[in-house]
Amino acid sequence: MSNFLLPYQIEIFITLEILSLICLLIFGLVRYYFDKRQLSNIFIILFISITAIEAVFAWYLYSQTGEISTLQIVISIFVLYAITFGVQDFKKLDRWMRKKIGNWRGINLLTEKDLQMIEKQKDPKYVAHKYRISSSIHLILFVIAQTLFISLGTESLGEAISYLKDLSWIGAGTYTQSPYPNETIYSIALLWGVIFIIDILYSWSYTLFPSTKQ
Repeated sequence: MSNFLLPYQIEIFITLEILSLICLLIFGLVRYYFDKRQLSNIFIILFISITAIEAVFAWYLYSQTGEISTLQIVISIFVLYAITFGVQDFKKLDRWMRKKIGNWRGINLLTEKDLQMIEKQKDPKYVAHKYRISSSIHLILFVIAQTLFISLGTESLGEAISYLKDLSWIGAGTYTQSPYPNETIYSIALLWGVIFIIDILYSWSYTLFPSTKQ
């Protein structure tokens, strides 16, 4: 079984992602265009099941290779996104589908609560508060992931702390001088660090430089 799956791990992951997206689109069509609410629930269950399969697949790859690969980390990020930020993004997608499909059918599928939420998202204070929360969650995930990565590449807490006190290894350009165990994790950790900094600056810009629009 492992000899069959391992050579096609990227193709399997991409296929699962495409299937999960198709499930969400079919969910919207079945629920709001054909008005089959019970049937539409099947596609949400399928979407959740596919996300769970991705998590199991990442664990399976690790159990077979004994190493943390780039694909495993990518899968983990997708799964973490699905169970954190993905929930709110799905609600936005759901409202968007109801608005579009409602226009196609010539009816209003948005509730009063939906309209209030859409209007709320135009409020600079609400937007700033939302981004503060999302950036805080990102901070927690980033710290947990970096702690795990560094623990894999160092032998003691003292060694890990020494790397944190002296960050000159960041400019070395090689994982051998870093606290990370291999080139893959080194590259991902640094890339995530850049993304993290950009996200923090972007998210807190709504608080530090609030829009004047009401």
